[in-house]
Amino acid sequence: ALLPFMFKYAVDELNQMSGHMLNLNDAPSTVATMATAMLIGYGVSRTCSALFNELRNTVFGKVAQSSIRRIAKNVFLHLHNLDLGFHLSRQTGALSKAIDRGTRGISFVLSALVFNLGPTVFEMGLVSAILYHKCGGQFAAVALGTLSAYTLFTILVTQWRTQFRIEMNKADNAAGNAAIDSLLNYETVKYFNNERYEAERYDEFLKIYESSSLKTTSTLAMLNFGQNAIFSVGLTAIMLLASKSITAGTMTVGDLVMVNGLLFQLSLPLNFLGTVYRETRQALIDMNTLFTLLSVDTKIKERNLAPPLRVTPQDATIRFEDVYFEYLEGQKVLNGVSFEVPAGKKVAIVGGSGSGKSTVVRLLFRFYEPQRGNIYIAGQNIRDVSLDSLRKALGVVPQDAVLFHNTIFYNLQYGNIHATPEEVYQVARLAGLHDAILRMPHGYDTQVGERGLKLSGGEKQRVAIARSILKNPPILLYDEATSSLDSITEENILSSMREMVKDRTSLFIAHRLSTIVDADEIIVLSQGKVAERGSHRTLLSTPGSLYAELWNAQNSKILNSAKSSAEPPAERLSQKEEERKKLQEEILNSVKGCGNCSC
Repeated sequence: ALLPFMFKYAVDELNQMSGHMLNLNDAPSTVATMATAMLIGYGVSRTCSALFNELRNTVFGKVAQSSIRRIAKNVFLHLHNLDLGFHLSRQTGALSKAIDRGTRGISFVLSALVFNLGPTVFEMGLVSAILYHKCGGQFAAVALGTLSAYTLFTILVTQWRTQFRIEMNKADNAAGNAAIDSLLNYETVKYFNNERYEAERYDEFLKIYESSSLKTTSTLAMLNFGQNAIFSVGLTAIMLLASKSITAGTMTVGDLVMVNGLLFQLSLPLNFLGTVYRETRQALIDMNTLFTLLSVDTKIKERNLAPPLRVTPQDATIRFEDVYFEYLEGQKVLNGVSFEVPAGKKVAIVGGSGSGKSTVVRLLFRFYEPQRGNIYIAGQNIRDVSLDSLRKALGVVPQDAVLFHNTIFYNLQYGNIHATPEEVYQVARLAGLHDAILRMPHGYDTQVGERGLKLSGGEKQRVAIARSILKNPPILLYDEATSSLDSITEENILSSMREMVKDRTSLFIAHRLSTIVDADEIIVLSQGKVAERGSHRTLLSTPGSLYAELWNAQNSKILNSAKSSAEPPAERLSQKEEERKKLQEEILNSVKGCGNCSC
């Protein structure tokens, strides 16, 4: 508010000089000096105003960014702490945009309230009071009327325009989600030649976004014109009042400049009022979405002051006690399952698809809670111990290994981020991966691509096995850990795994039964219950055994395939063909069973 006064005094001084209202001998120099001083003061005031404004923005930037950083970190950590059910149903693209918009919304609201709305309201009151004191009630009434009409028009039109902004954001979310989902499934799109379909589907969302964006732009133009029209009418009215007062001799030309400057000084913050109001409303919506994520509660809760799980390889017993579980109400996956994995033993779980094998691993890791029953590790109910200590005690090799978009060394070391390079190389050797990595273009610094798509399925699975070995937990869980490997590599890794699981508690979820013939006990699940249990030999020798049916079904396919490939091409075979046939027969004999059982 100081700038208009400085300008008023400069104009009045210059006006006195031009009118020769002072003594002719000293008037020109005196007035010129005063006018120059006023103009210099005006320039200094503007410079100081700009300086303080930038200092304010600098100080606020540090506060705002620190707040945003803390909130974003808390949201990120909270999302990681949510249960698996939330992440199976989430939309990654929309979730990413919600976090981004929410954090930016916090910054905008802080800025708008502290540096826009508050100062603008204060300045409006101050200008009205100055006009009333210096010029009279009519000037204050015109100023207040203009500002009130301007504000009311802005709020009403902005409320009406908000619907188009919401539509635009929804379309933007949908388009972003469709794009990310399509790109993540790039190979599937290629397999079915659906590039054009994906592009057209994406374009449908863009059309909605385009339509909403055009409505937003056109209504913004209408809002801006209305604001300028209201302000111009008010400015014209107050200038006419000032002109009448000058004619009447109650005001000077400097007062006219001051009145114009005071009211015009409000034009800049008022021009932003519509934007601030609209963006503040949208920011509050985005913040609400962000805080809604924070309010989502996980179903997997840790008890207050839960003690850590105390377990060593010598006492790492796993026990399921009458466990019932269902993903969807009425569809039981586990229906009263009870079994025990003694410490240091290798136990395998087999069964048909949907029998609940992988669910056992998820329950052990507390991705889900059973509806009934209890699960114990080393005699401690896993519900009563801290989640962090429970998951540190378990090493998991999943069937579908997903890798980070980083180097192969990073993905290997992820099993233990404090491991030395030599330890990483050692587990890579155990997993049969070291030589293959050295043949890659950049060795251990080779990028694996998003979700590890640059590696083969077998290589990804070996990375998963290696980093689980690097974690070095007392309990190892393998969910069909060698399903993507060829027979030779599988045998090499199984040999390494036998060394790893020696004297450790290990639970194998198996589809290929040849990988678990050496298990201490095999548990067969059927329809959510333990149908059979025993060693490989015992189960095969049991009449009507479900395990024997699974074994014979798998081996019959292998035998039929091998026999068909072993047909001689002619009655007389060359020596080389005879050798090949003999080798195939040896393979068939090895597949039929080991020498220690009645396969």
